[in-house]
Amino acid sequence: MSGASQSGTGKTPEGEGNIVHVTMIAAAAAMGGFLFGYDSSVINGAVDAIQQRFDVGAATLGFTVASALLGCVLGAAVAGGLADRLGRIRAMQIAGVLFAVSAVGSALPFTVWDLTAWRIVGGAAIGLASVIAPTYIAEVSPAAYRGRLASLQQLAIVLGIASSQLVNFGIAQMAGGSAHNMLGPVQAWQWMLGVEMLPALVYLGLSLLIPESPRYLVRVGRVDRARGILADVEGGGTERVNRRIGEIQEALGSEVRPRLRDLTGRYGLLPIVWIGMAVSAFQQLVGINVIFYYSSSLWQSVGVAETDSLLLSLFTSVVNIVGTFVAILLVDRIGRKPLLLVGSAGMTGALALAAYAFSNAVVDGEEVALPFVWGAVALAAASLFVLFFALSWGVVVWVLLGEMFPLRIRAAAMGVATATQWLANWLVTVSFPSLRDWNLSGAYLIYAAFAAISFFLVWKFVKETRGKTLEEMTG
Repeated sequence: MSGASQSGTGKTPEGEGNIVHVTMIAAAAAMGGFLFGYDSSVINGAVDAIQQRFDVGAATLGFTVASALLGCVLGAAVAGGLADRLGRIRAMQIAGVLFAVSAVGSALPFTVWDLTAWRIVGGAAIGLASVIAPTYIAEVSPAAYRGRLASLQQLAIVLGIASSQLVNFGIAQMAGGSAHNMLGPVQAWQWMLGVEMLPALVYLGLSLLIPESPRYLVRVGRVDRARGILADVEGGGTERVNRRIGEIQEALGSEVRPRLRDLTGRYGLLPIVWIGMAVSAFQQLVGINVIFYYSSSLWQSVGVAETDSLLLSLFTSVVNIVGTFVAILLVDRIGRKPLLLVGSAGMTGALALAAYAFSNAVVDGEEVALPFVWGAVALAAASLFVLFFALSWGVVVWVLLGEMFPLRIRAAAMGVATATQWLANWLVTVSFPSLRDWNLSGAYLIYAAFAAISFFLVWKFVKETRGKTLEEMTG
């Protein structure tokens, strides 16, 4: 934490508060991100087993895997209003219950369609957590540390992804190396989906231990409680805390509960909302979740054995964690916009290389194989793609969404932007099995094109937010 006290101006900011305490609070809230990553990625190890168990085609399989994302859209869309009506903590607790219920239901489906329904319930929990956690963390964090603390959300997501891959590999090994095999009374893939109940219960427990957002408390008139929490997390004495309360009240203006109509402007929506939606969409349109939802199936489709494909998925998750730590170290030092630009450029090159590698696959009847050299190139390209995503768009988008909107519309705008992200995620996820069957190399070229476009989006429209307080965000 040696560099944490330096703002963008190089001066030590006032009111840094108890950084250890604030970090613990932010980490507890980010447990929702862990579940978000776990629930999103755990399906990866079960894709082929689900297809075999329920005897479904590529389109139905794609819809089942992507169905959670429909719930994500719903959860994200209602999260802002729910958080402003009931509070950030209560919204977290609702998400925790939905995660737990979904885990049990997904592990014990009767048909592919009730599995789909339980995935949608889990998706609603992800949507809630994806809005609430970054919003809450941004609202309890001192400006000097906010980028790094907000990055805990993405770190938790990638740890959740890696944990799900590790659990999947471990369960498959216990079942004889395949998710299709029986492990006790049910198949291995059912255990993979059911284990999520354990972190869901941990999340619920942690939500009972952390304080409510001071900005929410000011909004609902509980100023004394907000004053105490601000003194705890930001420090600075009574005079500073009172000034911060005044800044929050001024930023909130006359709005008590922001509504979707508060986001409207000359171009249908306020420009800052359009930018937030575009950044959210492109985080998914580059195809990152194809790696995390389908990587095991993808590697098997080019001739890699199931056990080896699960190991490759785990390796990709480790690369994701490394990239996330790089972003956490850099996001408050070099800023949000430079990281996004570097990431866009790197992803474009890596995706184009992956597309070229997959174009060298050898087809022999129904058998598909990737020669060793091109398999190594494909693995390197996929790993570089994940690395560049993790050190840029993976972390920075969540940081930006938590801080870029004016305070009076933050929760509502965050809900709309995040719902857009999940809709884009759904479109990519549901289309990939068909795109893969059509032309795997062509699919990766499409994602490379979106990565290239994202560079120009950031260059033209995204403003730097490093070192600013939330009350300084005016859109």
